[in-house]
Amino acid sequence: MSNYPIRWDMDAIYPGGSASEAFAQELAGMESGIARLNELLKKEETHNVQSIKEMTNIAQEVLLSLRQSDSFVGCLIAQNVRDQAAIGLNDRVKTISAKYSAAMTRYDNVLRGIPDAEWEKLLQDETLSAIAFNLSERREQAKLKMAPELEALAGDLAVDGYHGWGDNYNVIVSRAEFHVEEASGEKKVLSAGQMSNRLSSSDRAVRQEAFAEWERVWSSLTDLSSDTLNRIAGFRLKLYENRGWDSVLQEPLAINRMSAATLNAMWDAIEEGKKALIPYLERKAKLFGLEKLDWHDVEAPVGSSARTVSYAEGARFIIEQFRAFDPALAEFSEKAFEEGWIEAEDRADKRPGGFCTSFPKSGQTRIFMTYSGTASNISTLAHELGHAYHQHVMNDLPAMSQEYAMNVAETASTFAEMIVSDRALKAAADDEEKLGLLEDKIQRAVAFFMNIRARFLFETRFYEQRKEGLVTADELNKLMEDAQREAYMDMLGEAHPQFWTSKLHFYLTDVPFYNFPYTFGYLFSSGLYARALQEGSDFAAKYVALLRDTGRLTVEQLAQKHLGVNLEEQDFWRDAVALTEEDVRLFLEMTEEK
Repeated sequence: MSNYPIRWDMDAIYPGGSASEAFAQELAGMESGIARLNELLKKEETHNVQSIKEMTNIAQEVLLSLRQSDSFVGCLIAQNVRDQAAIGLNDRVKTISAKYSAAMTRYDNVLRGIPDAEWEKLLQDETLSAIAFNLSERREQAKLKMAPELEALAGDLAVDGYHGWGDNYNVIVSRAEFHVEEASGEKKVLSAGQMSNRLSSSDRAVRQEAFAEWERVWSSLTDLSSDTLNRIAGFRLKLYENRGWDSVLQEPLAINRMSAATLNAMWDAIEEGKKALIPYLERKAKLFGLEKLDWHDVEAPVGSSARTVSYAEGARFIIEQFRAFDPALAEFSEKAFEEGWIEAEDRADKRPGGFCTSFPKSGQTRIFMTYSGTASNISTLAHELGHAYHQHVMNDLPAMSQEYAMNVAETASTFAEMIVSDRALKAAADDEEKLGLLEDKIQRAVAFFMNIRARFLFETRFYEQRKEGLVTADELNKLMEDAQREAYMDMLGEAHPQFWTSKLHFYLTDVPFYNFPYTFGYLFSSGLYARALQEGSDFAAKYVALLRDTGRLTVEQLAQKHLGVNLEEQDFWRDAVALTEEDVRLFLEMTEEK
């Protein structure tokens, strides 16, 4: 019986943490690479195959280092939000990133200036043909931006402006202290990461108390949060205006290699099909003795017998379920557990939430979460391991072809969740366990069809209002609550107006609109999982082939090539949304009064 480490090993990447000499050398190496790239870009003749190849090789080497460095400082801050040295390193990485972006803007401008006939000939080169999709994508997007010197200036100003405001979220979280009193009378001060786990307690009294404290603390920080969010949005809107972009969704759709038609088809299918979740929410409220579920009730388990699963037991369970789908996925996950790739300890000063981040130069990943033994924690672990495996199967590809979009990243993670939840449900020992697992499965549909929908509605409306000027904290609260009530089809009792304050995703500056990709990933992976059930063990190799294509095709091309479906039409999305209906029917049957 393995006893896996519950804290991650960062020294295997760069020994010494914030004081790592090896990491300092990595940063210096990036700066040298960028300087060399800029020298080549200054040369008059940059259109020939040889010069493009040399610049591209340097660009890809720096890209891998930059991803690795950004991941490293992100992990240092997440494990201890009070690590001032790591915060300083983060600023340096952001500065280097801005220099790289400026150089790549000039690089993209070189690509933009190559005549079409010459461009097609250039892409016939063996080295460049391997990343033809990525190079062509950069060339086309360059045509939609400002002049190179203006884009470079915007990138420089973003370090202490745009990205600086985004980093301010970590400062705000470090100030969040939550006071609780245990049943024994012991009083504790918890971090946001620790407190968030209490919000899904099986004991409603604990949930109510935790939610009240959660709202109280975040309410005390709304001035800082609203100022931060307004500045991030203001920078984006002004940049978009100068690029001549009308839609705030143009950038996130481009990042996700996804058309507006696909996004609209997905949301339309969800609005049409999520009504199937209403009987579930009504039955759950009745089981809790409530007229309507409050926000903290939505994700709470039905009944009070939800057992706590140790970290080692949860790890073994996930590995076992993965093995039934694909031994390679199980072996990879076991390696991640054994070698300390996962930070799961429940302790103070950690950031809330969970993530997976890649170290492509080291061929490793790291997973961050706070584990307390709930079914939700196990789902999170499976989810993040899905991300990790996605990177693992792409490690041998060129750096540019590893740059897959957010929405397909969420496909891999959600697919991994489905493997675990579906197989666990089928292997349930009794009805009580089966009901708990079934509800956990339905909860994901609620999250992706309603919670994520609320985030999307909030953010799109916030940006429209921000165009007219600063949006106050009270106005943000109202926007958030209105979005929640609409997305949940008026099935909520008490809403969560402070959700915008606490949620990291609204403050991310690298990837705007970190919401709809989750829902895309959930539904797209549902279609993939249906194929996996039909095809059995033969599907594992096809799945890996799809993952390897995620950095070199649009999502529409990916779906057409590997599934033979058109994502811009509602049919695929309707079928995926409808899969939830059978789970709800079974839940109603199992909870019906005899």
